[in-house]
Amino acid sequence: MLAYCDKIADTVRRALSQDDEDGIIAMCSFPKMDLHPTEGYMISTKKTIVVEDMNGKRYVVTVEEKD
Repeated sequence: MLAYCDKIADTVRRALSQDDEDGIIAMCSFPKMDLHPTEGYMISTKKTIVVEDMNGKRYVVTVEEKD
């Protein structure tokens, strides 16, 4: 079965970056892949996005498959 984590994570990132009318979001990273820390191969299709608000507090938004 196909997973659309890449597309969904990119859509979320764009929405967070563009639809911030209140100016709360100071930074929104590009989606990061779930890679093995030393070997670099893909562990899962999970994607993470780091978001920082105007006060410097960071948040992690995760997109991953649910069985």
